[in-house]
Amino acid sequence: MNLNKIRIDGIPAILWGEPSDKIIIAAHGRYSSKIDDCIWVLAEEATAKGYQVLSFDLPQHGERVYETEFIMPDECVRELKTMYSFAANQDKAVSIFGCSMGAYFELLAFAEMEIERAWFLSPVTDMKRIIHNLMEYCHITEKEFQEKVKVENDIEPLYFPYYTYVKSHPITSWKHKTFILRGENDTLSEYDYVKSFADRFSCELTEQKGGEHWFHKDFELDFFRNWIRKRLH
Repeated sequence: MNLNKIRIDGIPAILWGEPSDKIIIAAHGRYSSKIDDCIWVLAEEATAKGYQVLSFDLPQHGERVYETEFIMPDECVRELKTMYSFAANQDKAVSIFGCSMGAYFELLAFAEMEIERAWFLSPVTDMKRIIHNLMEYCHITEKEFQEKVKVENDIEPLYFPYYTYVKSHPITSWKHKTFILRGENDTLSEYDYVKSFADRFSCELTEQKGGEHWFHKDFELDFFRNWIRKRLH
């Protein structure tokens, strides 16, 4: 498989596969990069069916770990739209793949864009719920959170401007044909919230028995490979 390392507006990216008139923009999850295991699997399966795949490093990830500013959703949305423009300007039909928080940023970025299909792995469909869970874990109220602005903990730092952005940008529209895969034991992207999203926007939802949020074990990646292969057209 051909891998072409490029930069798009200075952002490190990879084009997987041969040139094609259809492309999948892939957004990785937290603590990952443009060469995540699930993106490798996606690229192998998608390029075999005539797609090209475009993946890139989100801020503070992969080749951008040197960046120090707190990542805000609007910055990630901007960069996803930059990737979309790169693909669309070449007259490519754009589909998307998102893992975990990458899927959340795509929900923000692409709700009203022309998208052929979407495939989400362990997607964060309700970021407010995740922040509320962290606030409960840290035993802080919203008022205390606002006063402190940033709350460190042993899971994920909380940043009040990020929370404010999330509250003011609810996911209210999603019109694209979407396929979702989550692990049965995913405690981050909770079943009730992913199921609610899937029902609301008529998405196909598949659960892997014994799977967790991070698909990295062989049996998880094998299941993902078979799942994505059957849903690529």
